[in-house]
Amino acid sequence: MSSVAKISEEKASGGIVGQALAGLLKFIEERRGGACRNDDDFEAFEREVRERFREAEREFIGEELGRLDVTLAEVMIGGVRHRRVISGVREYMTAAGPVSVLRHRYRAVGTNGESECPLELRAGIVEGFFTPLAARMGLWAVTHLTPAESESLFRELGGMSPSRSTLDRLPKGVSEKWEARRKEWENELRTQEEAVVGAAVLAVSLDGVMAPMKDGQREARREQSIQEGKQTRGPAGYREVGCGCVSHYDKSGERLRTVRNARMPEMKKKTLKRQLVAEVENAFQRQPNLRLVKVADGARDNWDFLVKDLPPGIEVVDFYHAGEHLKRAFDHAYGEASVKSRANFAEYRHVLLEVVDGVEKVIRTLAYHHKRKPRCGPLEQELGYFRRNRARMDYARLRAQNLPIGSGVVEATCKTLVTQRMKRSGQRWSSDGGQAILTFRALAQSDRFDAAWQKVAAEYRRDVRFPENVVPINAFRVASV
Repeated sequence: MSSVAKISEEKASGGIVGQALAGLLKFIEERRGGACRNDDDFEAFEREVRERFREAEREFIGEELGRLDVTLAEVMIGGVRHRRVISGVREYMTAAGPVSVLRHRYRAVGTNGESECPLELRAGIVEGFFTPLAARMGLWAVTHLTPAESESLFRELGGMSPSRSTLDRLPKGVSEKWEARRKEWENELRTQEEAVVGAAVLAVSLDGVMAPMKDGQREARREQSIQEGKQTRGPAGYREVGCGCVSHYDKSGERLRTVRNARMPEMKKKTLKRQLVAEVENAFQRQPNLRLVKVADGARDNWDFLVKDLPPGIEVVDFYHAGEHLKRAFDHAYGEASVKSRANFAEYRHVLLEVVDGVEKVIRTLAYHHKRKPRCGPLEQELGYFRRNRARMDYARLRAQNLPIGSGVVEATCKTLVTQRMKRSGQRWSSDGGQAILTFRALAQSDRFDAAWQKVAAEYRRDVRFPENVVPINAFRVASV
């Protein structure tokens, strides 16, 4: 019996088959029978196939949403009695595209508060518009692309078609729920992960990157400071976003896994630092024998945190930052970009990296040049930099043990988490809007997005109960799209 014949039989026996599904099966039957072929434009054929399947998908999803609606006079939502107050057709965005469904809303008895929709609570509709899968897809898209790019992507792929403004609002709404339970959920994500097999070393790094902010008041204060002749830091409208990462390495120095975090501008990066502490504590609870390596540039605030708030470990000033300071020192000693400066820099960079106690030789050489040019303040500053950090520059021994000597991982985190997404032309960020993107971008780069989404999606579902001995049986109430 053909598919079309089966549909006719099912309709005759009282079954429910949607028009889109019937049309899809008829289309398939006709194509297989050799009708309506257009072999000259296979792309057009593919598009028609996809659209017919999406129509059937939307129809079926709309029917299932309709089944979740409630038409009783009263229901219990979250243990509170609610009474039906209004009904109407509502459009929801599914992964296959928009569907319109008739649904009813209920308000808590004896109150004038916001009404609730049992259909949305039972289905887990996200931000009053997206089905869970559509919301996940939309959130993933704007985590990596701008809302406008995401809108274009969905249009090209077909199926769901949210506007750029809707996509812009989605991460902000979801982020509110995440931030409300962030500490709890981050701890659950950490504890549910298995120990990293083969890990021998745990490296911790933090850094920062300037990002454009919607902070007109700050810009006004900066302009006032300039007019008053006061010193200012950074370009107008920019503030530092904190980035941190915790990486596992094996004995050979191969990086196995990295957890990345980023937080919008905050005094002394307090939240970021608490996240890093929690990551380190969890790692040592799982694998107590890990060697801890702390890697950062020479910023004192970074080292105050790494030394005071984390367990004892091996401290390393990023070699590439040290090289930059060495280059500046020889530029001050011999003249910027001079032949002697370049030659001495190449020689002593090798000494610093390859020779045991090479930093001591660098310090002696720079001290000699400082005596030769005692009034050169910048040279004295560079000499002081190496003297302060000499215990953190034992690069030859560290390399012999296959331990990390560079903060390239956290610098890459700054680039991939912040710069690539948040420093596009014309972009300016509010603290909440920027954090919404950073949170889920960091979760994606840490292989935690899937587990995190399950926790967020569950927040949009609520318990809806019915009066005893009453089972709501709803006919399909799917409006035409």
